[in-house]
Amino acid sequence: MSSTLLRTVPALRGALRASGAVKPAVALASTSFVRCKATLPDLPYDYNALEPYISSKIMELHHKKHHQTYVTGLNTALENIAKAQEQGDFTKAASMAPLLNFHGGGHVNHSLFWENLAPASREGGGEPTGDLKTAIEDDFGSFEDFRKQMNTTLAGIQGSGWAWLVKDKESDTLSIVTRANQDPVTGAFVPLLGIDAWEHAYYLQYENRKAEYFDAIWNIINWKTVAKRYD
Repeated sequence: MSSTLLRTVPALRGALRASGAVKPAVALASTSFVRCKATLPDLPYDYNALEPYISSKIMELHHKKHHQTYVTGLNTALENIAKAQEQGDFTKAASMAPLLNFHGGGHVNHSLFWENLAPASREGGGEPTGDLKTAIEDDFGSFEDFRKQMNTTLAGIQGSGWAWLVKDKESDTLSIVTRANQDPVTGAFVPLLGIDAWEHAYYLQYENRKAEYFDAIWNIINWKTVAKRYD
């Protein structure tokens, strides 16, 4: 198996497990694939629950169409890799690594993203509390400084991608990282809060005014979920 596939498999396996995007009874093996089935997660709120900050139409398309595409693509990639391995065609299996990373990352990222959000009338918005609040103030100066830095980072993404608040597994410090396309956060970092900067996340409502979307989404961030990931 190629070095590319060997790097992709363990990283994506860990991300899938951490996000709960694949049922725990099945997993990706380190050098071979066990057939498993990713499924589209249900949202913990209605499509219109995040209005006026994200419209019902965007939420429905984003979840039912875009996320479903990643789920379907991930399952197809896993099936093709398993078939290629059964046939001893490791070159073909290795050629699936980019699709596995893209669709698997898309599934992981969106599964985390939906949990990052909550209606403003419930857990959405406001500021973090407790240990997470302290950590943000220690590493960014203040919550407002963190928010501004996150928005600046999002605005600087060229093309499609994500900005993430992450925790370093070794130092427990917080930082902001970006990932192109659907690359998942893996390795030394734990993803705490991700904001989708793909056009499909905002364009129907905000058109080319993506800075308005980046400002608006803070009104529906579920800091309880972020804090659980931090802890």
